[in-house]
Amino acid sequence: MLSDFGIILLFIITGLAFVGLILFVARLLRPNRPNVEKLTTYESGEEPVGNANIQFNVRFYVVAIIFVLFDVELVFLFPWATVFGQKALIEETNGLWGWLALTEMLVFVALLALGLAYVWAKGFLDWVKPEPKIPQLKTAVPASLYEKVNQKYKRV
Repeated sequence: MLSDFGIILLFIITGLAFVGLILFVARLLRPNRPNVEKLTTYESGEEPVGNANIQFNVRFYVVAIIFVLFDVELVFLFPWATVFGQKALIEETNGLWGWLALTEMLVFVALLALGLAYVWAKGFLDWVKPEPKIPQLKTAVPASLYEKVNQKYKRV
């Protein structure tokens, strides 16, 4: 007679054996005809151009870290609200437990808001805006001629 853990172990072994059997049968039945097109890197239907090791702006990582920080804050807020907001628990302590829990969470949120204010004040959330560069063309055509053409088409 198998125990409950033995049944679970038998179920896991059967599942792994079934997956292994299906992969083995698929390997036997599938065609294997590699060519140059199949062996190229797939990049959303486009031909891959250049090096894949491009550098991202550091501000992407800063925004991602701030997102994770506030995401974790929400992970702490939901259980806190459900556990410490129980009416029976608050009535048992004459409301003291509720005020203590509220103060504790307000301090937690205030510390996170202080961190966000610091990051904001330091300018880590500001994106670097590129300076517009007017292309300088070296041509034999004088600039006044371009102005005349522009004026001619502005009137139309």
